Amino acid sequence: MYKNLTVGAVIPACNEADNVGAVVTALLDLRTNAGDRVIDEVVVCDNGSTDATALHAREAGARVVGEETPGYGIACLTALAALRPVDVVLFVDGDQSFDVRQSLDLLRAIAGGADLAIGSRVLGQMEPGALSMPQIVGNRVASLLIRLLWGRTITDLGPFRAIRTDALRRLDMRDTAYGWTVEMQIKAIQLNMRLVEMPVNTLRRRFGVSKVGGTLKGVIGASVGILGTIVRLRCRRVDAGGTCCNKEEERP
Repeated sequence: MYKNLTVGAVIPACNEADNVGAVVTALLDLRTNAGDRVIDEVVVCDNGSTDATALHAREAGARVVGEETPGYGIACLTALAALRPVDVVLFVDGDQSFDVRQSLDLLRAIAGGADLAIGSRVLGQMEPGALSMPQIVGNRVASLLIRLLWGRTITDLGPFRAIRTDALRRLDMRDTAYGWTVEMQIKAIQLNMRLVEMPVNTLRRRFGVSKVGGTLKGVIGASVGILGTIVRLRCRRVDAGGTCCNKEEERP
């Protein structure tokens, strides 16, 4: 619990046996100044791993659920479905690319009134090689498109983020692949939620290969998914009830 807010952490993971245990342990070791545990529960979605990801996550203290259908978004949705009721959800990758102690900065922003706090890798420090050039360029392009189409300046689509559960429910997340992060940010903008960015440091991967920047398939998949989501959400509107509706869905 953090400042009277219960917190659940969600980790989508595929073949991260060498990393995920350390991430789970670091999250569960987070403490407030009073010495109380910050994270009430960690749920890891084992997204079709062929290694011991699930075993190592469970041994570190996480609840583990499985999802064989590949996709970042569907892994997040599966983990969320298993998460016990909490006030805030923290999303973090299982590859040790972030210093999870900076979760406290994200949670501080939420406790201060933000609906969604994005960990910006651009505003923080980045180890050489932490992100590939396609990742850096794609991030800049997507951020520019959001500024041009919605008039809101953002610097990053970073997966390290925290959101109030009631806000997440209103977003009605649907994307099952690489469009998940940008869907969350754009819908938050459409619903006039309070969105803030906090600097986070990005670390170079110690074990394994990035699913996005480490392969051509990942680069293409992420690019198509993110740009496709931006186009799709540009065709949506917000109704009087504060939910997002697709124009095609309005037709009888």
